[in-house]
Order: sequence, then C-alpha cells, then structure tokens
Amino acid sequence: MTDYKNLKLIATSSPHIRGNETTQGIMKDVIIAMLPALAFACFNFGLRALILTAVSVAGCAFFEWGYRKLMKKPDSVADLSCVVTGMLLAFVCPVQMPYWMILIGDFFAIVVVKQLFGGIGKNFINPALAGRAILLASYAGTMTSWVDPAVNKAALFGSNVDLVTAATPLSYMKGADAAAIAESFGTLTGTYSVSQMFMGQIGGSLGEVSSLLLIVGGVYLIWRKVINWQTPVAYIATVAVLTFLFPRAGSGMEWMLYSIFGGGLMLGAFFMATDYATSPVTKKGQLVFGIGCGLFTVLIRYFGSYNEGVCYSIMVMNLFVAFIDKYTKPTRFGVVKSDK
Repeated sequence: MTDYKNLKLIATSSPHIRGNETTQGIMKDVIIAMLPALAFACFNFGLRALILTAVSVAGCAFFEWGYRKLMKKPDSVADLSCVVTGMLLAFVCPVQMPYWMILIGDFFAIVVVKQLFGGIGKNFINPALAGRAILLASYAGTMTSWVDPAVNKAALFGSNVDLVTAATPLSYMKGADAAAIAESFGTLTGTYSVSQMFMGQIGGSLGEVSSLLLIVGGVYLIWRKVINWQTPVAYIATVAVLTFLFPRAGSGMEWMLYSIFGGGLMLGAFFMATDYATSPVTKKGQLVFGIGCGLFTVLIRYFGSYNEGVCYSIMVMNLFVAFIDKYTKPTRFGVVKSDK
C-alpha cells in the first residue's frame, strides 16, 4: 500500500497544466506577422514609414520602462508587448504625422490605458486603438490627411506641408455623390480599382492599406495558433454580408469589395480584435465579438459622420467582453442546465 504520510506533495496555485508558449514568443509571432505590411508601407510611402514605426516602438518601450521604474515594479519591456503596441499605433496613423505627435499617442496607450490598469492582460480596451482615438480627437486635421503614394513620398525629417494628399476610398464612398462617381467613372471612387485597394496602392494609414499582406500576416498567426479564426472571420464576414445586401452605390459585390479592402478592416480583424486581454476567451464568444464588431463598423460607416468605424467598433465591443464570456462559457462537466 502507498504510504501517504511520507508523500511529498507541493501545493501551488492554478493553472496546473502549462504549455510552452510565452508572452515574448507570442509577441514575436505578431511582430513577424506585421513585417510584410511594414515592408510594403516603406515601399509605398517611403522610409519615413519605418522611422515613424521605430519612433513609436521606442516611445512605447520608454514609457513602459519609465512607469515600471517609477512605480518600483518589475521591468516588463522584455515581453515585447510594448513593441507590438508601438507598431500597431504607427500602423493606424498617417505616415506624415510629426514624430512628437505619435509619442503623445504612445504615452496614452502605455501609461493611461495599459499600465494604470495593472499592465499586460489587465487593460480593458486595446491600447493602440485608444492611442489612435485620443490622437484623432486631439489632432483631427493631421489624422485625416493621407499621402498620395502615386505622387510623392513623405520626407524623413522636416516639414511635409508640400506633400500631395488624397482622399481614401472610404472618403469617396462616404460622400453623397458616390453613386454619381460610380456612374461617371465606372468605379466607386473614380480613382482606385479593387485590385489597387487589395494590393495597397492607395492613400491611408501607414500599415492598413495592403489587404493582401495583412491577410498573409493573419493567416500566419492562425497557422501558428497565436489567434483563432473565429473573430477575424466573423468580423470580415459580417461586414461583407451587410455591405453586399445593402449597397449604397454600384452593385452589391462591388460595394462589398470596396468596403472590406478600403479601410482598416483587415488590420483590425486580424491584429486588433484578437488581442488576448480585450477579446473573449470562448470560441462562441469570439464569434459573437466578431459579429458585433462588424455590425458597429457598418453602422458607423453608414450613419456616422466619420467614414471609418473599425477603431471605435472594436473599442465598444471591448467593453462587452466580460459579459460575452459570462454567457458563452461552456457548461461544467456533470452540471445539468437546471442546476446552474
């Protein structure tokens, strides 16, 4: 018989089953997934795209290090989550943004949204999107001016006032004359074709323009099991179905393709809505979350004064994550429905 009195049992807190994944390893995969889009941004807008991203990453790392140092907490820069936040914030900003301005967004994202709530895993909204929201509210003119990559590139340093700017496809589609443009020019924007939008040969935020390379990065993350397919697929599918059924100009198929390739939908679906801390844990919850993001995105684009709805739709759904997880959690083994 087993001598239970002499057994050496070690009591530890849950979880007792652990995998090989680390926060640093997961963040490395996310960074790798974003590199193709960053490389295209450099090709499309010039090397300023790389410098702006580097400044944003450095700012996020500095603010996280400084806050943790000031509060006498363990340094968390090595987990690379601040690097991901810095890259994502740069990706959702125009390339000609002044360097000092994106540092303000970095501070808000890291200190106010992330660290003041306890650090990684404890923030209730996506830090990069919150940083973008505060920059849009504070510097609307800069945040809604887009470089035309077909004409010139942004300067590395100094003023960019001489840059030729262009409206984004969503700006054209938001206008009341979208139907007239489609009839006159054969395309919804009169300028950009669907293939140009899919490849990324358009004006827009630094890292959101190339749907192709964002999809490549998203597929890589799914293949690496960093994210699940439920949220991005549900998000994109919801926007696709609604815009196909209720087009505002042109055919349903054309309006749908312009809607899913013309803004930040791919970046938001694969890289923002799948953030571990601010998205549901359950598979059903992830589907509900993605559908909710899609609904809010279409509603904002159709009825709001702002022509893009990805940023705010994800942040709104972030507020419902606890509620979604509560009502989509699986039933415990051995517990019948009447005993809940």
